[in-house]
Amino acid sequence: METNKKRFSLNGVWAFLIVLFSMPLGHALMILCEHLFGDNQLFIAAFLMGFIGLIITLIGFYVKRTGQQTLLGFIGGLLFWTGWIEFGYVYIARRYGIEPLMENGEIVTKPEYLLMPSSIGFWAMTMLGYLFNSRTGCTFLNWIQRRVVRREGLYTFTPSLQNKSIITFMELNILLWTFYLLLLFVYDNAFLGDRHPITYIVAFGSLVWALYLFVRLIRIKEIGAAIRYAIPTVIIFWNFVEILGRWDLFKEIWVHPLDYVLEMGLMLLSFVVLIVILYFSDKKRKNHPTK
Repeated sequence: METNKKRFSLNGVWAFLIVLFSMPLGHALMILCEHLFGDNQLFIAAFLMGFIGLIITLIGFYVKRTGQQTLLGFIGGLLFWTGWIEFGYVYIARRYGIEPLMENGEIVTKPEYLLMPSSIGFWAMTMLGYLFNSRTGCTFLNWIQRRVVRREGLYTFTPSLQNKSIITFMELNILLWTFYLLLLFVYDNAFLGDRHPITYIVAFGSLVWALYLFVRLIRIKEIGAAIRYAIPTVIIFWNFVEILGRWDLFKEIWVHPLDYVLEMGLMLLSFVVLIVILYFSDKKRKNHPTK
C-alpha cells in the first residue's frame, strides 16, 4: 500500500471529504437528470455523461503527475458509473416495463437496482482475474492473496504499466459495484432482509471498518495516494449511511435535491473547490510516484 505517510495530514481529510461529497452528489445527479429530461433525451444525456467520464479518464492517462492522474480518474469514474452503468440499468428497466419493489405503498427498491444483482456472475469473473492473476494496490485483496491464494510468484507480479488514472477509475467502479451488490442481496427478503441481524452486522461492521481506514487515511500526505485510499474508506462508510436511510432514521436529502437546493448547492461547491485546490496544489509538489 502507499508508504508516503506521516502522523497526520490534512490531505487525507480533504480527500475523504471529496469522496464523501461525491456519494450524495452522484445520487442527486441521477435524480436531476430524470427530472430534467424526457426518456429519449435522458438516455442521450446519460450516454454523453459516461462518454465524457471515459474521455476525462483517458486524459488522466496522459498527464504526468500522479495526483492529477488520480483526480481525473476519480471524476471520470464517477461520470462513467452514473452515465453508462446506473443509467444503463435504468434504460433496460424502462424499456421492458420492470416495476419497482413496493412495501406499504412506497418504493423501497427502484427497478434498475432489481436488475443489478444479475451482474453477480460478471463480478465474480472480474474478481477471479484480480485475485489469481494480478497484483493491486488494494490492501484487502493483497491480504486475501497472501492468506488464501498463496501462489508462488504472485507476490512479485506487477503490471507493465501503473497509471493512476486507470487504477483509480477501476478501483472506484469495482468498489461501487461490489458494495451495491452486497447491499442489494442483504436487502432482499429472499436472502436476508433489511432488518435481519446480518444487516445490522453489515451496517455497524462497515462503520468500524471505515473508522479504521480513516485513521490510516489521515496519515497519508501524498494527494493521489490519499484520494485512492479515501475511495474504499468512504464507500465502506456509505454502506452504514445507506442502511440507516433504508431504516428511515434520517431523510436522504440527495434523493430530493430539488427540495434542498441550498444544501446540495453548498455540497457541490465544496466538492468543486476541494478538487480545484488539490489539483493545482499537486502542480506545486514534486511528483513522487507511489507503489
